[in-house]
Amino acid sequence: MKIFIDTAVLEEIKEVRDLGILDGVTTNPTLVSKTGKPWKEAILEILKEVPDKPVSVEVVATDTEGIKREAKELAKLGANVVVKIPCTEEGLRAVFELNAERAGVKTNVTLVFSPLQALLAAKVGATYVSPFIGRVDDISYDGLMVLEEIVEIYNLYGFETEIIAASIRHVDHVRRCAALGVDIATIPYKVIKQMYRHPLTERGLDLFLKDAKQAGISI
Repeated sequence: MKIFIDTAVLEEIKEVRDLGILDGVTTNPTLVSKTGKPWKEAILEILKEVPDKPVSVEVVATDTEGIKREAKELAKLGANVVVKIPCTEEGLRAVFELNAERAGVKTNVTLVFSPLQALLAAKVGATYVSPFIGRVDDISYDGLMVLEEIVEIYNLYGFETEIIAASIRHVDHVRRCAALGVDIATIPYKVIKQMYRHPLTERGLDLFLKDAKQAGISI
């Protein structure tokens, strides 16, 4: 499973990249606004730091022609730009038309909450689809069950669209995404940090260091 980081904070991206586990970045207007930087400045900084990894950048237009124009402009920011387009009638039509025009725009159909939305995203040729499992949980439904159905449908029909599990809230979400065989999980920085921490690891390390000191082992 590929690991994307869901943030626009440059320091978080650099840290996870330098750990050697980063496969891509997803952003949205909310995440960018939290940086306190102008939108374009924040995005260009991210693209510079990860020039060889996909970076999802979201449109704000809502009509088909506006989405297409904005998507084409965003794609000019870098070869690794992936344009996030909402799963609406206008958004799906924009993805289909961008592909029909051979515009060379990689797309990520976002704000997906059902298997049928994911099916349509694949049918119009989205590069990626982003089901929001945490937000589904928020309305007292099972986001991981929705995700499992999407994986089953995609496997059944051999769709090339890659699934990005989004709106991940905790490490168990990540574990279950990996067990389902999801292509990608886009994970908040704090959850990535939690993934390699375990109380037994810390306890074991403390014990080993104590025993090493008693044995006279030094570096």
